[in-house]
Amino acid sequence: MADECPKCPPVGAPLWLATFADLMSLLMCFFILLLSMATIDAKKFKKMSDEMQDAFGVQKDVPSYDIPMGTSIIAQHFSPAPTEPTPLEEVKQTTQQRSTTLAETIDENNLDEIEQKLLQKKLEEVKEQAEKIKESLKDEIKQGLVSVEAINLNIIIRIEERGSFPSGTAVLKAGFEPVMKKISAAVNDSPGKVHVAGHSDDIPISTQAYRSNWELSASRAVTVSHFLFQQTGTDPTRFVIEGYADTKPLVPNKTQEDRAKNRRVEIVVMQDDPSLSRELFPQAE
Repeated sequence: MADECPKCPPVGAPLWLATFADLMSLLMCFFILLLSMATIDAKKFKKMSDEMQDAFGVQKDVPSYDIPMGTSIIAQHFSPAPTEPTPLEEVKQTTQQRSTTLAETIDENNLDEIEQKLLQKKLEEVKEQAEKIKESLKDEIKQGLVSVEAINLNIIIRIEERGSFPSGTAVLKAGFEPVMKKISAAVNDSPGKVHVAGHSDDIPISTQAYRSNWELSASRAVTVSHFLFQQTGTDPTRFVIEGYADTKPLVPNKTQEDRAKNRRVEIVVMQDDPSLSRELFPQAE
């Protein structure tokens, strides 16, 4: 009997080879993926972030000083050529719920210093404005009809009774109207609230027109305010009218000269104190 032919191997590659080839393919894909993620092209990243604006909304710019990039041993040792991505100037971060405000970016330790600088600047502006008013009323100041001074953030234009009101009345003298027109122009050029306050001496008054110094001082303040309202450009909403009688004398009521100084109408232009206002540093809602 002839020898039997040895059994032929199965046709095709061995079964284990398919598994091995699949494993090699997966490993190759894995290393290619690592290599591709080793560095980030700044231009492509910038373009991708810009295209995502419509989807997420961009509210603020965050400066980026370091280029976002991964680290890879493969890229360091096996990269065919050195990669030098273009520096990215800024990366936009998306947010819609809350925006960074000026108050959040300013350190609390520097806030007092900033407010002091703002206050000092405001004081200089008030002083400069007061000097301009003094220059416009220099003739009247020499005659003793008015006086001007700056106290803190307030400009005080003081109308003396001499030449402005007859004794015991709240009617302006006819010759005092040119002075009032100059005062009106000065008030209109100065920003801020305007307090018109009437003052009297301590001698009681009781007439048919005025029952007391309270009515007389308030009536004189109203008279001055009405004159200012009649001038072009005067905003009545800026005004506050006050009457103090003899409660706030400039000097003690001891002599006739002292009492004459206390009989006056003061126009006080008040400026806001920036150190007491946080509107410059609004908080986020």
